[in-house]
Amino acid sequence: MIPNIITLMRLLLVPVIIVTIGQGNWMLAFVCFSVAGISDAIDGTIARRYSMQTELGAYLDPIADKALLVSIFVMLSIVGLVPSWVAIMVVSRDIMIVGGILLAWLMGSPMPINPHMVSKLNTLIQISFAGLVLGMQAFSLRIDWVVEYGIIAVAALTSASMATYLAQFTKHMAD
Repeated sequence: MIPNIITLMRLLLVPVIIVTIGQGNWMLAFVCFSVAGISDAIDGTIARRYSMQTELGAYLDPIADKALLVSIFVMLSIVGLVPSWVAIMVVSRDIMIVGGILLAWLMGSPMPINPHMVSKLNTLIQISFAGLVLGMQAFSLRIDWVVEYGIIAVAALTSASMATYLAQFTKHMAD
């Protein structure tokens, strides 16, 4: 299906983006990241609009999102453009989610994979913030106050998303 192919292409862009950030090739990193971010919206829209949703896609899309965002935040932290604590929050949230899903499955109580609105908003803000940071590097822009507010937004939404998933996991396991 077309949406799954788009998702796989996004996944294949992750190592390219990592390498370009490591090399300081900001324009190429920004372009590749923008393509990956836009493809995230396109694959879901196509899947819903044309009834092309698949079980594979339900797993691939969040894997691609997590691979992209975790990798980007770690690399932006390594090169000093994002505070390490922000990268740690992003990584910790995703480890918590994946760990919870695996633990529930291992305990014989698989959890449905249904992203909450706060999680979708969190993903949008993380993608937008990472794109902003890459774009600022690519175009040699300095807008420090925007970065500061972006960090606050990422931290707040990542925390809210973590709390939402923790509550969902706790409720699911208690039932």
